[in-house]
Amino acid sequence: MADSRDTVRDTGRDPARDQSRDVYKTLDLGLRIGEVLLSSGAGAADVGATMLNVAHGCGLRGATADVTFTELAMSHQTSFDEPSMIQIRQVRHREIDYEDLTLVDHLVRDLVRGEIDRDEARSRLARIVSSGHRLPRWAVTLSLGVMGAGVGLLVGGDWVVTLIAFVAAVGVDLLQRQMSRRRLPGFYQQVAGGLLATLIAVTTVAVGVDVDPSRVVTAGIILLLAGINFMGAIQDALTGFPLTAGARILEAILATAGVIAGVSGGLTVGRMLGVNLGRLDPGITSFSDLPVMTLGAAITAAAFAFAAYAPLRSLAPIALIAGVAEVVFYTTFDRGLGVAWSSAMASVTVGLVSYAVAARVRVPPLVIVVSSIVPLLPGLSIYRGLYLLSEGGNGLLSMINAAAIAIALAAGVIFGEYVAQPLKREARRLEGRLSGPRLVGPMRARSVRRRTAARTDPR
Repeated sequence: MADSRDTVRDTGRDPARDQSRDVYKTLDLGLRIGEVLLSSGAGAADVGATMLNVAHGCGLRGATADVTFTELAMSHQTSFDEPSMIQIRQVRHREIDYEDLTLVDHLVRDLVRGEIDRDEARSRLARIVSSGHRLPRWAVTLSLGVMGAGVGLLVGGDWVVTLIAFVAAVGVDLLQRQMSRRRLPGFYQQVAGGLLATLIAVTTVAVGVDVDPSRVVTAGIILLLAGINFMGAIQDALTGFPLTAGARILEAILATAGVIAGVSGGLTVGRMLGVNLGRLDPGITSFSDLPVMTLGAAITAAAFAFAAYAPLRSLAPIALIAGVAEVVFYTTFDRGLGVAWSSAMASVTVGLVSYAVAARVRVPPLVIVVSSIVPLLPGLSIYRGLYLLSEGGNGLLSMINAAAIAIALAAGVIFGEYVAQPLKREARRLEGRLSGPRLVGPMRARSVRRRTAARTDPR
């Protein structure tokens, strides 16, 4: 204690306070990076592992990270007889943003390689968060319309259904954007979207267009369905985050319930106006020819990636992988393998290929995986099951089918990543300690840090 007091008296600085301030800066950087990743669509396991990688890259040993659906926490205990330093950060804004995700992933890799220090990493992160996107918002709206048209091809629609799907997707995005600016909760945005899509179907029938109303409604609500959230929940559950998985499942169910409420309201308006849509078959789909489905899957995946601000260099590989995955699904299903196993085979293919492709186009594998999986998501099965349950029908089978597809997709992707990733000794040890197969962030923070230290050692 006397030496510490002498140091403070001689230099005017308190080493203990400087150490605490250094730890807090590192924890704060880890939390800010974790917030961007979680809000941009990364899974809980990847976020937690990346936060710990940031701590390792900054030279902080023994840090812990905790990730939930709405909260991030990091802590560090300098000594066993001292209290832990804890920082917590709330995550409230969520929007899939693969541009920010990619930039932050590159930032973390530069940090753990020793190419930048903590202060420079913090400055780069601030620029990423504060800068806007390269794409104008109208381009994103048009790409969502193209995505809706691609899904129209996937569900077996003709050119009329495909055109209506494009118009409905554009209209729903414009409507939800206005509601989001007024800070209305997501549930009400889903209700409004389902209402608008159904009113488009009512108008189509009222003007005498010869088209199946069930298929028009299905194509119109496709962008509102919660397939991504549901599969993300299964992935979190498989990688050891059951609380986050439960929250995501609840969010997916609420979002789908909002769509059902909107569709029901639109049908009520139609009946009041004297427009009879007949008996709707919710979530109806059918197989088109394989070339049409392959084209629809490629368009859907690439348009989704574009709307999520994925780097342009990744769009062509995403479209190709999605088309190949659709071919695998169609072929295995046609051989009688079943929808769940067919989805698993397609997702394993995506997982195997995406790791190598992501390295070539310099994006996190998550960008390739999620975008390529979008055409296979079980959003329509979730909607169909909840709709039938709300009408007093037997929707349990559809819900079980949706759960089976989501489990198959998540498990298949994870298995494909396990097989594809190089299992070197250091990577295996760090991966087993931090998380499952990494879809965002580097693997070898410790070994890189040691090499950097050895390179700068004056001895």
